[in-house]
Amino acid sequence: MIAANLASTNRHKLAELQAVLPDWSVELVDAEALPPEDGATYYDNARAKARFGQMTGKVGVWMLGEDSGIEVEALGGGPGIHSARWSRRSVEELVERLQDVQNRAARYVCELVCLSPQDREFRGTGALDGRIATEARGSEGFGYDPIFIPEGEERTVAELGDAWKCEHSHRARAAQELLTAIGQRR
Repeated sequence: MIAANLASTNRHKLAELQAVLPDWSVELVDAEALPPEDGATYYDNARAKARFGQMTGKVGVWMLGEDSGIEVEALGGGPGIHSARWSRRSVEELVERLQDVQNRAARYVCELVCLSPQDREFRGTGALDGRIATEARGSEGFGYDPIFIPEGEERTVAELGDAWKCEHSHRARAAQELLTAIGQRR
């Protein structure tokens, strides 16, 4: 069992990572605030969180930093790395902005950075292609899940559910790539 801390305040992300990293014991870093997400890339932000967690979290544990977002083709790839703070009404705002837009292509992106207790850095990147729905549907998941329809599906991630998400999401794909980088297999 690998003991790890996640430099995040998002309990939804914690639950998702606990499910996709079953041989790990993952807990949130006990910190009042995290560093600002002002990097130019998901990697920059994830790495900054992992480094911050390393300085403030438990000693001798693996440290995870995560950054993710949704990239909408019609918005030039936005909101992208600004997804979490794009709008207080992010789901509704996105549906409104795309109201008369034909091209609703989008993708979820996740970057995980993991620092070992010996300060070795590993990373995993995952993406999930899809499109934006015309209205919010479903009750599971969080964030943009009620309006994101994965490629090959007709239901939103929130309708497909948390079990589906743990197998197929951008975060699950990033975790699998991370495990491969570390030398573990799920």
